Amino acid sequence: MTFLTVILAEAEPTGPEFGKASPIGLALLVLLLIATILLIRNMNKRIKNLPATFEPSHPEPDQAVDEGTDPGAIEGR
Repeated sequence: MTFLTVILAEAEPTGPEFGKASPIGLALLVLLLIATILLIRNMNKRIKNLPATFEPSHPEPDQAVDEGTDPGAIEGR
């Protein structure tokens, strides 16, 4: 067990490069958080503008075609 702790203790990062990635990582995290918030706000605005239903207001022309798959079954043709 002591051999493992010695190896782990020696593997601690020290030196002139230690800790320099932290500010860049924090800035990247903040930018991603801001982008996510803006994306959610934009999607909420678009969802609020959607109609309550997508049913057509005058379905009569569509119903003539939907009555059957056989072209001879549609009246008026």
